[in-house]
Amino acid sequence: MPAVGFCGQWFIFTCDKKLVAIHTKQARESFVFDCSTAEKKPNNTKDVSNGDGGASEETGSDKVLAFAVSPSGKLVALTDDSKRLVLFYCEPSWQCISIRWVVRRCTSLMFSQAEDQLLATDKSGDVYSFSVGEPQREGELKMGHLSMLLAMSMSPDDKFIITADRDEKIRVSHLRSPYNIQSFCLGHQQFVSALLVPPGHPHWLLSGSGDGTMKLWDYESGRKLQSWDLKEHEETPSSEADKQKKPAVCRISCSPDARHVAVQCERASTVHFFTVDQDGEEKLVPHRRLSLPHCPLDMTFDPEGQLWVLMDSSDAPLQIYTDRRDCWESDSESPELIRVTEAFKPHWETLEASLRTDSRFEHLYKVNFDNVAAYLQKKQQRLEEQLKRGGTQKANSNKKARKEKL
Repeated sequence: MPAVGFCGQWFIFTCDKKLVAIHTKQARESFVFDCSTAEKKPNNTKDVSNGDGGASEETGSDKVLAFAVSPSGKLVALTDDSKRLVLFYCEPSWQCISIRWVVRRCTSLMFSQAEDQLLATDKSGDVYSFSVGEPQREGELKMGHLSMLLAMSMSPDDKFIITADRDEKIRVSHLRSPYNIQSFCLGHQQFVSALLVPPGHPHWLLSGSGDGTMKLWDYESGRKLQSWDLKEHEETPSSEADKQKKPAVCRISCSPDARHVAVQCERASTVHFFTVDQDGEEKLVPHRRLSLPHCPLDMTFDPEGQLWVLMDSSDAPLQIYTDRRDCWESDSESPELIRVTEAFKPHWETLEASLRTDSRFEHLYKVNFDNVAAYLQKKQQRLEEQLKRGGTQKANSNKKARKEKL
């Protein structure tokens, strides 16, 4: 799926096999990295089994799976379906530092606050650490889950790494010794798809799930502080199958000043905003809902606190929303938006083609089967058959007894 973000004043988006960076303030040349033309995996590189009987994985499609921006905004990393891990400098100018290879396809990336490590989670449940200072060094296995990892976050002091998986678990581990588990944050009913430690609140953790809820935790203790059900704001489901599912939270983003939290759900054209209530005990309170003209694909805050939304629309794929008097208003005349949209247009066809795929969360939902009802029905049938056979045998024995008397 397409994704957007900011690296300093560079607006970044990924679509299909490309990462594109456009400067929002200056008329600088856009940077484009195409994974399909990037360095191929060397033949002498050891192939690793995928864990399913030892067979090696199929050739990748070069599609970008995830990207991450360092806290300083000077580094960017991406990973693709061909198991590349690419590291870039973006200031003062864009430069590819290294291309390394991951063991399995990654699901998320994140830089440490010190920017000395790049952490990658993969579909088998493992977390690998890659050195930033030694960009050619192979990754080191840090820890693992028993199921697919979907999201990752870290504490601002780099003390804890927080990982979430398909089996509803959020695990808080010590980064230097990941075998030392600090806590678990348990309570979601479906896969956990988004995590965020909001700036300005180093002990808070926000989590979003396929169960349609967002929860606030004190992650060091694993204590749940608040929970919100977002289902009531979803659009009318398009099929019977969708009616049984809640809208999966696919993005939780926080403004740089930590005043606003924006939450995006899949298949819903509404962005939910929350603010920090400073009266008494600090807590998050629902603020406003922003109804969009089209379904959002992804969203991000820029360094000035404006919300950029990438939408499924060929006419206006990008929109900027600014908070004015506690109301989020569209800023369609923004010179930054006009500049980025103009540079964005040549890539819209590629982006549009990449949208013709199923939901990225569809295969993660658990399917419930009523095995007890089926078992009881079969048991009743067996009892009836046994009674029927018993009655037939008794009748036959009575007939035989009468014949013997005669």
